[in-house]
Amino acid sequence: MKKVIYALAVIWLAVLLRITVFRNGCFSHGLFSGEIELRAFAFYLQLLRAGNYRYFAYLFGGNLVWFAPAGFMARLWNGRLPHALLCGFLLSLLVETGQFILGSGMSELDDLIVNTAGALIGYAFGCLTLKRLVPRKEK
Repeated sequence: MKKVIYALAVIWLAVLLRITVFRNGCFSHGLFSGEIELRAFAFYLQLLRAGNYRYFAYLFGGNLVWFAPAGFMARLWNGRLPHALLCGFLLSLLVETGQFILGSGMSELDDLIVNTAGALIGYAFGCLTLKRLVPRKEK
């Protein structure tokens, strides 16, 4: 069962990087051509003020869902909560840095926060389910 989960994790990571960093035309903008938004939740608030709730839910929910596997995998590898949070944060930092360097998206502080929260959700899900999916071997 673990091999299947690891294979799915590799596929998830490849898809995540493809849709966030290595988008179509990502190399055509020039290096370090991305934008950075350091005001936390500025774009989310703008969407809510404009009444664009669907796009808000899509972005916010998407960031949570796409980073949940990071926390799940950290739990699978017997990681503790700080390890899962660090994995989610560092993966998110990698994505945001890649978007800035390749000019493939907006690097936002709120993405770091929401993506890390997604890893926390994945960790919690792992705590609830892994005991049933992957029983530990007795020593």
